[in-house]
Amino acid sequence: MALTSEERQKIRTGIARYWSRFWIETELSKVEIFQTVVATDQWIDDNQASYNSALPAIAQASLSLPQKTFIFCVVAAARVSLDFLRRLVGGID
Repeated sequence: MALTSEERQKIRTGIARYWSRFWIETELSKVEIFQTVVATDQWIDDNQASYNSALPAIAQASLSLPQKTFIFCVVAAARVSLDFLRRLVGGID
């Protein structure tokens, strides 16, 4: 389910604050970050069926949408760095 405009704006603010706190530079404006959040959210909606069909059959049948989304987010966060993932979910081995 797509996020509301208000939720997307909060995400944009969170991204900007995170990048600022960790001195991560970007050439994107606040509007461009928001547009990127909107595009990402839309892509997730548009590709939900494709992601689901890529999962093992048992996961397709038994996991809820929030559980599938959580797994997707954990894997994506690990692609940033394992340290980043640890900050999100706690200890990982």
